[in-house]
Amino acid sequence: MISEIRSAAPAPCPAPFNLAAHVLAQAARTPDRIALHLMRPEGSERWSFGRLEAAVRGTGAGLRALGLAPGDRVLMRLANSVDFPVLFLGAIAAGLVPVPTSALLTVPEVEALASELRPALIVAGPEVSRPATPPCPVLELDALRRLYEGPPCDWPTGDPDRLAFIVYTSGTSGRPRGVLHAHRAIWARRMMWQGWYGLTAADRLLHAGAFNWTFTLGTGLLDPWAAGATALIPAPGVTPAQLPLLMRRFDATIFAAAPGIYRQLLRDHPTLAAPRLRHGLSAGEKLPAATRAAWLAATGTPVHEAFGMSECSTFVSGSPERPAPEGTTGYAQPGRRVAVLGDDGAPVPRTRPGILAVHRSDPGLFLGYLDAPEETRARFAGDWFLTGDTAVMAEDGAITYLGRDDDMMNAGGVRVSPLEVEAALVAHPQITEAAVCAVEVRPGVSVIAAFYVAPAPLPEADLAAFAAGRLARYKQPRLWRHATALPRGPNNKLSRRTLRDALGQELAGAA
Repeated sequence: MISEIRSAAPAPCPAPFNLAAHVLAQAARTPDRIALHLMRPEGSERWSFGRLEAAVRGTGAGLRALGLAPGDRVLMRLANSVDFPVLFLGAIAAGLVPVPTSALLTVPEVEALASELRPALIVAGPEVSRPATPPCPVLELDALRRLYEGPPCDWPTGDPDRLAFIVYTSGTSGRPRGVLHAHRAIWARRMMWQGWYGLTAADRLLHAGAFNWTFTLGTGLLDPWAAGATALIPAPGVTPAQLPLLMRRFDATIFAAAPGIYRQLLRDHPTLAAPRLRHGLSAGEKLPAATRAAWLAATGTPVHEAFGMSECSTFVSGSPERPAPEGTTGYAQPGRRVAVLGDDGAPVPRTRPGILAVHRSDPGLFLGYLDAPEETRARFAGDWFLTGDTAVMAEDGAITYLGRDDDMMNAGGVRVSPLEVEAALVAHPQITEAAVCAVEVRPGVSVIAAFYVAPAPLPEADLAAFAAGRLARYKQPRLWRHATALPRGPNNKLSRRTLRDALGQELAGAA
């Protein structure tokens, strides 16, 4: 049997269509229903669907009144506040193209993005970096908030395939790339409601991330609102240690976070009472098996993991209806067409590793990279979008993510997944995090290097013995480095490239 899953195609996106109107359709039905609790230990700021829609449509009208035309790009430079989703949806409501960006970017990084993007407007908060010499007008946060009370804009509808928003991803090259998404992207996310979330209108989804993180924007806000559910978001300043209290107080039924947040919570709360919690959701990087088991022991609820990327959001996951078998990432979500391909671009036999790919017919797939048609074409092999990630599909269709293709290590001519080695190392009682990569120690000779986070450096002989008891010899690290923390990007993803480059420079300097 070949490594390809073809499930029934999802219902087509309605046409004409507007992403923002779809997300806030609940406002017409029950305007007083609470869409958002901005949670604090002492209480919350509440936004009803009616209030949220009014702010979004007022923002849309206000942006158009500034002279912006349909299709103009709006660069978002906002901190962690509800203004972020209001501006995002308000721009789309007006037919503009918002571009959310990380508040952690430096001035040179923002200037480089703005030069490529050519925005018609920058909306900026006082504490977030912006170009030293802006290439267009800048709307300050106070002025943005004044738009919320203005008259509402209409919902301009049109082809679901037209451009709705742009997100930036570093991809595998380390160079930020603009990823173009259509209005239909929000309709395609409905495949996650069953295939990952188990989401219903009755849910109260607590996302531990900040407003200005795209994982929060999609999973924590847009999807619950489109389903008619309530979003629970921690206010700025709320710490991970306070999340269990908020989970209980606000009756969270689903909890979503990156693996690092799960680790922090479990470190402070080996048992966690959340009476209404049904399950957790994890994405962004691989969730360690030990963390998953510890969460189940602490809460009595499972964690369902998902794999995806900026070009397609998540498309492989476990779910309440179909949990991922132990050791796997999960299954292709219902409605997806997914395959594991060989070098010839054809699906490989099941149980054989290859490159994970998504069919170009997927309604959630991006439109292309900004001003990079050749780079866009290079990511396709015939009708398949190549993710650049290595995976293996089991006989029952379960998919196991093995790592980025460029992160895969070659040990004695055998390809080794860094995730397998890292999972073995974090079983050590004193190691809280680990990352491995292959480094060249002399021309033509590479070894596996391990970086580990522990309270203090551990004897290398003990580490080597520990690894030898859990890994085949060719998978065992030969170099060990203690670290106080592992390098991560703006989206909290582990950067093995940074570790590999730093160690390479160290070894070169010692030669």
